[in-house]
Amino acid sequence: MELDYQEHLSPMLKGDIKNYLIDIDGTITDDVPNEEPERMATCEPYPDALKTLNKWYDEGHIICFFTSRTEDLKQITIDWLDKHGFKYHSVLCGKPRGGNYHWIDNHLVKATRYKGKFTELVEKKVTIEVFED
Repeated sequence: MELDYQEHLSPMLKGDIKNYLIDIDGTITDDVPNEEPERMATCEPYPDALKTLNKWYDEGHIICFFTSRTEDLKQITIDWLDKHGFKYHSVLCGKPRGGNYHWIDNHLVKATRYKGKFTELVEKKVTIEVFED
């Protein structure tokens, strides 16, 4: 991962490389709640998710799975990702449950809501909430 460092500032990815933070349940496989961990080992990946995410990885993007699964379910998650051939850099557990996320950061943040299939990303003009200038 190539980073651009500026004195006394957080580094930024170089070029057009993206940090993809990708949910698991309901996004790359069936929506399995933490209360049913036995299903996590047997559910199947969405084929378009596997193909698209591995393509992004091969293009040099950073793939991080960011899930509401708890730390005690991390190894089941890693084993499942590896079994199905997902390429990734990291797995972060403990994302807050319940949705309606509003991420505030000093770096640029883009969000894409998963609606049933992975495709190439396209540009659209949308209305968003921002801080006053």
